[in-house]
Amino acid sequence: MQRRRFLSALGAGAAGLAAAPFVSTANAAEGEAIHWKMVTSWPKNFPALGTGANEFASLIGQLSGGRLQVKVYGAGEMVPALEVFDAVSSGTAQMGHSASYYWKGKVPAAQFFTAVPFGMNTTETNAWLYHGDGMKLWDEIYSRHNLKPLAVGNTGTQMAGWFNKEVNSLEDMKGLKIRLPGLAGEVMNRIGASAVNLPGSEIFTAMETGVIDATDWVGPYNDLAFGLHQVAKYYYSPAWNEPSAILEGTVNLEAWQALPEDLQQVVIQAARIANHAMVDEFALRNATALTSLVEEHGVELREFPQDVYAALFEASNEVLDEFIAKDEDARRVYESYRAFQQQVAPWSRIGEQAYLDARGRVLGEA
Repeated sequence: MQRRRFLSALGAGAAGLAAAPFVSTANAAEGEAIHWKMVTSWPKNFPALGTGANEFASLIGQLSGGRLQVKVYGAGEMVPALEVFDAVSSGTAQMGHSASYYWKGKVPAAQFFTAVPFGMNTTETNAWLYHGDGMKLWDEIYSRHNLKPLAVGNTGTQMAGWFNKEVNSLEDMKGLKIRLPGLAGEVMNRIGASAVNLPGSEIFTAMETGVIDATDWVGPYNDLAFGLHQVAKYYYSPAWNEPSAILEGTVNLEAWQALPEDLQQVVIQAARIANHAMVDEFALRNATALTSLVEEHGVELREFPQDVYAALFEASNEVLDEFIAKDEDARRVYESYRAFQQQVAPWSRIGEQAYLDARGRVLGEA
């Protein structure tokens, strides 16, 4: 009876799609394979982001002994890049892989589960999710949208973006049209730039045709793959806007609840493996790609002037204060996030930052 009610509720969202029925817990226990669809916001097989989704799906199949099999669809193959949230919530697909700040219009607090301007690095962020209240809050908020969230990857520290002219002062930021999603986009608007949200597949053309003057994307590995060095000369760091960027996995909550507990654990552990695996991959790929961008393609690395950083920091505080005053969920998540950051920041400074500074002085690292 429960399965019939679930399939009936799913019917409207799945109309016209190839059949890939959920199976009950009993059937799963008897060995009948469960087939799920995963829709993503990334071009098919795009390095790290798209392949990370593929590897997550493959892990689920391997760890479940083939009992749960997931087919991955790139952006536009089943649903557009920025409709993953709705597709999984409605049951059109059982899983999604994307970034939560794309849904700020639907769930304002979701932005904190991708990146926070001047926020935590990747290690600190993962600690908040797994050992603080991060995952608990994420689960609570997404359950209202018929979703079970998971952290399924992280890009690590990103770059601040590509600019078609050099930024020498705060005045140079005024009037710039920049692709920058999430809270950081609001911050850019506050200092006089104009932020827009575009899916990754549209960035190159928008830069090439002058629709935008600057863009963030991810970091050297993904940016090189998109050919952004061909449409902009100046590459800025560090990513004040995305010091860490979680890649979001979502599962339709009814599909999740229909799984036996051991398969739920398979998905949870596969997500955790995939989360850390992506961080490891980016550490190498970004280093190799950065060398290629600078030495082979003549890209010029830059850092924003101090007055730009100061303005971005001030505007970030204003935007965040106004944002959490309007949304109770955002307030609760941000208070948890910021308290955790304050708790772990002293060790990050005395441990990681101090070591990297010392290593750089001794080894002469640029």
